[in-house]
Amino acid sequence: MTPLLLYIVFGAFAAAVIAPLLVRWFGDRASAVLAIVPASVVGIVFFMLGPPPDGLLQATIPWIPSLGIDLSFWVDGLSIIFVLLIAGIGTVVLVYAGAYLHDHRDLGRFLTWIMVFMGAMLGLVTSGNLLTLFLFWELTSISSYFLIGFLHDDAASRKSALQALLITGAGGLSLLAGFILLGSAVGSYELSAILTSGDAFRSSEWYLPGLLLILIGAFTKSAQVPFHFWLPNAMAAPTPVSAYLHSATMVKAGVFMLARLHPVLNGTSEFHVLVGTAGAATMILGAVSAFGQRDLKRLLAYTTVSALGTLVLLLGIGTETAVQAAMVFLLAHALYKGALFLTVGIVDHETGTRDVESLGGLWRMMPMTALAATLAALSMAGLPPMLGFIGKELLYEAKLAAPWAPWTITALGVTANILTVAVAALMTLRTFGGASSSVRTAHDPSWQMWGGVALLASLGFAAGMAADLVATHIVGPATTAIRGERVETSLGLWHGVNPVLLLSLATLASGAALYALHRPIRRMTAGWRPWKAERAYDAALAGMLASARKQTLWLQSGQISTYLALTLLATLLLVGLPILAFWPQLSMVVAMDLALLPTVIAGMMAIAAFLAVRAKTSLGSIIALGVVGYGIAVLFLLYSAPDLAMTQFAVETLSVVLLMLVVAKLPEFRQMGSRSTRLWQAGLAGAGGALMTLLVLFVTAEPARMTLATFYGEASYALANGRNIVNVILVDFRGLDTLGEITVLGIAALGAVALLRLVVDKEDGR
Repeated sequence: MTPLLLYIVFGAFAAAVIAPLLVRWFGDRASAVLAIVPASVVGIVFFMLGPPPDGLLQATIPWIPSLGIDLSFWVDGLSIIFVLLIAGIGTVVLVYAGAYLHDHRDLGRFLTWIMVFMGAMLGLVTSGNLLTLFLFWELTSISSYFLIGFLHDDAASRKSALQALLITGAGGLSLLAGFILLGSAVGSYELSAILTSGDAFRSSEWYLPGLLLILIGAFTKSAQVPFHFWLPNAMAAPTPVSAYLHSATMVKAGVFMLARLHPVLNGTSEFHVLVGTAGAATMILGAVSAFGQRDLKRLLAYTTVSALGTLVLLLGIGTETAVQAAMVFLLAHALYKGALFLTVGIVDHETGTRDVESLGGLWRMMPMTALAATLAALSMAGLPPMLGFIGKELLYEAKLAAPWAPWTITALGVTANILTVAVAALMTLRTFGGASSSVRTAHDPSWQMWGGVALLASLGFAAGMAADLVATHIVGPATTAIRGERVETSLGLWHGVNPVLLLSLATLASGAALYALHRPIRRMTAGWRPWKAERAYDAALAGMLASARKQTLWLQSGQISTYLALTLLATLLLVGLPILAFWPQLSMVVAMDLALLPTVIAGMMAIAAFLAVRAKTSLGSIIALGVVGYGIAVLFLLYSAPDLAMTQFAVETLSVVLLMLVVAKLPEFRQMGSRSTRLWQAGLAGAGGALMTLLVLFVTAEPARMTLATFYGEASYALANGRNIVNVILVDFRGLDTLGEITVLGIAALGAVALLRLVVDKEDGR
């Protein structure tokens, strides 16, 4: 089983590598060839796990054994439903993309990144370790950046891609911090240990900060208020990207995270309030915003925001019925929303517009597309016998039985669903029904495009008709995994006349009435513009860029004195302040015995340093600095380091000679600042020197630890055949460090040569 699980995780990555080559060989048909990979993943899940999948598929690859970190993967009930959605809808989207991007010059790049994204999502939902999960989490953000910005010549696409990356990337950093707190509190980063340690984490002092950090990561990924605005803006991406990333996969990653960690995070008032409030606010805001849209993709995008809010709300409620409803709605939403996004791509591809007010009567020209889209819209509206109807019934049942504010939650849910019904009607009746529009040349596209819509919509119908099978083999195992206990699940189309059914009928009737009145309502609300969280994002981004510009002008001033001052100041703050904690030990350090000769030499060096600063000519300053350098070499000799002394003598002699050679080219000394500036710089330099002196005194006052020195003394000849320990360390034990230093010095030398040649060329008038 392990090879099959590794194929599920890494098969898409392998396909991404060869995608450009396949495009060269097969052209547009390369997307259909690549679709074999996710289709085979679906087959593995169906036929290798068996119905029902009670056991786990597990695989572990050693990664960083010294830290106890492995690349571990597993497939349980929750993973199954997400793997089926990621791979199943991915198969449809790949086949669709070949026809949609027919003869596109960047088809190979598109297929590469969508396969990378698919692999990242599959790795995310099958990860058995928090750190590997985080790696795949961030890879979804990076790959989605390239997919959203696929039309890179368009400024809107680039802006939307950057916005999505910044928001989800910032959320990812928050998620990592939350993972570290969670792993530290539990004592492991393996999910198998974490999911059974919920009580330990909830009772720890790290629970609330860890919960907040994890929720920020999940909310940014799943476009919850106030981070919701990036998802509609991401509609600048091509339709296959919108259908895949923003209906079935990437935006569901945050929902997956809440579901995966539900046994650990759930069970506190903080979790219920934070998650439930964010979900309810997102649900109603997305539905209200969707009704006022004219662009079909943005219309669907806002209903996706609303659906994500519904899923988060259900997980926030946290009851068995709510979790079961979340899994049914997750499946139903992915099927009908993926179909409808693909429909919008067909309409745009054939008519050149997505404006719902400019469309109408397309069913005569595009009957196959219209039929498939209508079937998907029925599931979106929650009509029987579609899976969407069962999902809506469970939603109402879970909200009515919520442990807190059930009537408020139910009222908000009914309102959102009424608006969703109206939007479903707008999507289909305004586009395909009614009088003919000005479009005259539209027709059904090739089967590769409308076939995907028909397949997803038909699956929504089939799942509703075979609800018991869906409950037994998909929803039940997923609910069991989330709840952390075995849950018996049963689904059906008819449960008798009850409050839930009455709410469903009221929702359908109100949605139909709202659609009938959509024109006057749109006119009345045309000037209404709610507050947008995007304004806060734009202001924060603009402020950050302005601050960066000011910092750059201040820090990168081009003056060496400024760079030295900033370096010394940062060192004093970061190193000097902690030393104050050792201040009581200063008397011991000062009381250390000092030999006469080293003291005299140090005094001479101090006098020479003072003279170097006060020198009136370049020659005098160079001579004084030479005295300081030779004094250091003498100190090396006194303290039994002849090799270092020889190096210091050689370097100091070479430095003095080189400076003497170029002294004629140096400008005359002049005052570069006011008296107060020079006094401040002198004080800063003195403080820096005092800090280094104290550091040396503190270090030498401590007992020497000879473990490392003993190792080098014993191993230098035995392992490297060298008796000069310093040389062996530089060449053998730290050979790569030395190579890096040599490389840096070589690059610096080349830069110096280039600058000198530039000066010579200017002087020669060239």
